[in-house]
Amino acid sequence: MNGTRRVPGLAMAAAICLLLANAAHAQAPAAGQDAPAGKAPYTIAEYNAEQACATDKVPASQIKCLDDFVSKYPNSQLLIFVYPLYIQAYSVQKNYPKVIDNVDKYVALGDKVDGLAKTQVLVARSQSFLALGAPDQAAQAKGARDAAALGIKLLGDVKKPDAVTDQAFQDWKKSTGTTFNNAAAQAATVQKDFAGAAAAYKAVLAYQPDDPIAYYLIGKSYGSMTPPQLLDSFWYYAKSITSKLANEKQRKQVTTYLRNQITAYQGGTVCDSLNDAEFNELLQLASTSGDRPESYKLLSAADLEAARKDMTIASVVSDLKAGGDKAKVTWFAACGLEFPDVPGKLIEVVPGAAESDPVTLKIAFVTNQAEFDAATTANMDVKIAGQPEAAKLEKDTAPRFTGTLETYDPDPAFMLHWDKAKVNADDLPKEKAPAKKPAPKHPAPKKPSS
Repeated sequence: MNGTRRVPGLAMAAAICLLLANAAHAQAPAAGQDAPAGKAPYTIAEYNAEQACATDKVPASQIKCLDDFVSKYPNSQLLIFVYPLYIQAYSVQKNYPKVIDNVDKYVALGDKVDGLAKTQVLVARSQSFLALGAPDQAAQAKGARDAAALGIKLLGDVKKPDAVTDQAFQDWKKSTGTTFNNAAAQAATVQKDFAGAAAAYKAVLAYQPDDPIAYYLIGKSYGSMTPPQLLDSFWYYAKSITSKLANEKQRKQVTTYLRNQITAYQGGTVCDSLNDAEFNELLQLASTSGDRPESYKLLSAADLEAARKDMTIASVVSDLKAGGDKAKVTWFAACGLEFPDVPGKLIEVVPGAAESDPVTLKIAFVTNQAEFDAATTANMDVKIAGQPEAAKLEKDTAPRFTGTLETYDPDPAFMLHWDKAKVNADDLPKEKAPAKKPAPKHPAPKKPSS
């Protein structure tokens, strides 16, 4: 999914500007019309020059015409009609910096332009900013944020025109508000104001509820803060994945990205079963909640490293049996680790179905002679691979093994499950050497007869 959001629709912006220009010209009086005698706001020559530009539908020649007009009449009252023509022509040419420049000039006319007209051209400005390349966006970021803020303010005050239906007006406000906030968010991102970007993308959600791209970009903004707010970042990536509006490609892309981010956050040392469980829990919570609740936490690499300091298999067993938060932290830290020379009392041997299958040892974990003597029930299930001779181990012996801790069952049926284990070679049963056959006796050679 793209790291920035570009809003399509510059053609729409151009069309709006054209409608605005046409509407203005429909009301533009000829020189001196409706004005008190001797107080005409512009001359007939001035009016005709502007009208000549308005009727030119070729952007390049229209722009030249407008440039000539502005050079001759820099303070003309007709600039209120000239700037929309500039905006339209430059939009068609995709000359976005010029669109922005002329929108600013038009808005600077102040009260001569009504709120609806300002709002419409500010949409074109925001869309033009989003279409710029990175260097131009960097130069334009401050102006883009200011213009978007003005547009949002004006949008709240705009009254529905009588000729527009309620639904069409609401659709226009939704599209316009989305554009302004996307432009504000991208400008904030360019300025490295990631908190401001997150706030603007959240404002997009007021117009576009459950938008997966907005969720993704909020997550990206949180992850870019100093210091990174990674839990909030993960939360909004999860909301992007669980959005009902997300398509399959978007879900797959963000799922892969989020899994990699969580793996890096936890140092890449949490076993797959726990990764899957916590990932699914995150998705479930994000699909039913708004902002991340304070109660939602995720163990970091530093948390897990601290838990592993001075960890032994004895401390793991003790913590897991105690339960609670301590058991959770210990299990996340221990799962997937290899522990050497684990002691125990052999309760049962389960040979593999075939010689190549693992031998399973049912062992009771013990740490001293008293525990060994008292143990009658296994609490470790140990799969021994590549040592078929382990099937010959005898019950009530004390084989040590080195293995990887895979899963565990909590009390009351506490059981540690081990995989890829090897019994200490010194504890395997020794093959008895075959008895030596006595040397054959040969009869003594006969002495030759004399």
